[in-house]
Amino acid sequence: MARLTILRYPDPRLHKVARPVGMVDARIRRLIDDMLETMYAADGVGLAATQVDVHERVIVIDTSQQRDQPLVLIDPELVWRSDELVVNEEGCLSVPEIFEKVQRHAAVTVAALDREGQRFERRVEGLTAVCVQHEMDHLQGKVFVEYLSPLKRERIRVKMNKRTREEQQERQQA
Repeated sequence: MARLTILRYPDPRLHKVARPVGMVDARIRRLIDDMLETMYAADGVGLAATQVDVHERVIVIDTSQQRDQPLVLIDPELVWRSDELVVNEEGCLSVPEIFEKVQRHAAVTVAALDREGQRFERRVEGLTAVCVQHEMDHLQGKVFVEYLSPLKRERIRVKMNKRTREEQQERQQA
């Protein structure tokens, strides 16, 4: 397994729309393992392949307390959304240390393939429902900051660009 590099907002590659996987093979299973390792190492609860510059419809999620119940979604689609909406504070591994309130459906049913290529459906709510919707946005080339006002989005973009420049300078000086 290998840790992958997580793209950081406002990297334009985060806005690419992911293509369907179709067939699950050893390459996709290796990608899943690498994504899980990357997500756990970054202390995240979800990661879409788009975030690691692989533009295929693959998501890994683990919202369990023990971090030992990964949910793998290949070619996911939402087949049901609750009418009830909730507002939660969201963060993103591609937008580190930024948290903002976003409105999402309280519960959803997702249909997808698992790591063996078997189709399944699962109804989720709470943090897992938020995470599924957040990661599926990534597959459509959408980052959660796009739900925010243009002013907030611009402030975050400037802050992220500044942080990236500072980190590059530190690496050059080391």
